[in-house]
Amino acid sequence: MYVPAHFREENLSILHNFIKEHNFGILVTQYEGVPFATHLPFVFYPERGPHGTLVAHMARANPHWRSFTSDSEALVIFSGPHAYISPSWYEVELSVPTWNYAAVHVYGYPRLIEDPQVLYSELKALIETHESQFKHPWPFALPADYTEKMMRGTVGFTLEITRIEGKYKLSQNRTPSERARVIAALETTHPDVAQLMKEREQSG
Repeated sequence: MYVPAHFREENLSILHNFIKEHNFGILVTQYEGVPFATHLPFVFYPERGPHGTLVAHMARANPHWRSFTSDSEALVIFSGPHAYISPSWYEVELSVPTWNYAAVHVYGYPRLIEDPQVLYSELKALIETHESQFKHPWPFALPADYTEKMMRGTVGFTLEITRIEGKYKLSQNRTPSERARVIAALETTHPDVAQLMKEREQSG
């Protein structure tokens, strides 16, 4: 990913939190000589490995998992809030439109989960992570035979992160007063981007 110096984010804690908050990512590998992508929810374990480890699953009918080899690096893309930026919000008359956004790219080598018990544990972790937001979480109390049948149609994998890149393109190349104008404009249309810009301003 092209990341100019003023948009680069290298703080591992910030990048880890971003992945946790935006854990629906895009897995990209080469399959039969062409790029192949699958959109997946990931469970993230920051303590596993130097940069953390991702765990996910896909339908066995999806051929993507057949591209996993020990020498074929995969890319996972996590995207955050984004918004169109109008030049009318700047102080400099000669300006052009742009886009503000945040994204994290991670790289690694996917490894299939062969043990059904491990796969079950990871599926349970994914469900519990997302059910925790509800007042009455779904208990995942399915009959054993039904669970086993569904799992046979599923392929799980882990991806220990070997490289990680963060890009927070949030008008850092503009003046403080212009950034304030952009934030004010976005607060009504894209409050999530405005909040992200505020947080960057406060962190210095």
